[in-house]
Amino acid sequence: MATVAQWIQGARPRTWPNAVAPVIAGTGAAAWLGAAVWWKALLALAVAVALIIGVNYANDYSDGVRGTDDDRVGPLRLVGAQLARPRAVLSAAVLSLSIAALAGLVLVAVSDPWLAAVGAVCIAGAWFYTGGSKPYGYSGFGEIAVFVFFGLVAVLGTQYTQALRVDWVGLLAALVMGFLSSAVLVANNLRDIPTDTTAGKMTLAVRLGDARTRRFYVALLALAGLATLGLAAATPWALLGLVAAPLAVRAALPVASGGTGPALIPVLRDTGLTMLVWSVVVAGALALA
Repeated sequence: MATVAQWIQGARPRTWPNAVAPVIAGTGAAAWLGAAVWWKALLALAVAVALIIGVNYANDYSDGVRGTDDDRVGPLRLVGAQLARPRAVLSAAVLSLSIAALAGLVLVAVSDPWLAAVGAVCIAGAWFYTGGSKPYGYSGFGEIAVFVFFGLVAVLGTQYTQALRVDWVGLLAALVMGFLSSAVLVANNLRDIPTDTTAGKMTLAVRLGDARTRRFYVALLALAGLATLGLAAATPWALLGLVAAPLAVRAALPVASGGTGPALIPVLRDTGLTMLVWSVVVAGALALA
């Protein structure tokens, strides 16, 4: 039986900034419109965190039963390492996604009914990333899904549930979060190119190859920086988001220098920290402005 610590590892805490940072950024965008609502932000945070934990457990289950994780370099996988029964990990995924759905329904009830359809698509996207007979994560569409769900939907959805509208400030914040969230997955898939190739998992990194995937990762960071400059049109204080640049550089160094295997694991942490610092600083700037 897996220990509590191993279950927490299986939930992949290094990916949680992908859920937390977009909600912070979306709340900052709502504050820019003078409409931030703290308890709605907490509900959105509950949806996002439960969703990403559900995604991670579902991924653990699906990859584990397929044998994709039999030879793995990255963080702990419960099924692949035979630390938990597949059914137990599946149950954890279903529970997490159910919590996300419940919190989402409460948020829908106090904002706008049509958002229920968006939530349903998000949960379906979480499962079919590696689940089902033709998972889209195995066909190179994972980065697009992350950009949409943990960038556009998470930020603009958070802004909309509080302000009941979105604007160009929210869109630019969503683009930054989308670029950085996608960069986390690109770094993860870059590390796993050898094992994913063997397992027949045709991620975008496998399709692009090692060199182009590294360039793609750096390009995503650069695009996040450019979108930050665009936010200066709303308030010059948004440029304080560039204080996250040293973290982005630290994240990019192992990628740009040709690091492989375990050397790429810290890239996920540092990219996530870049997201968190950026979202906190820029959300504060937008709120004060």
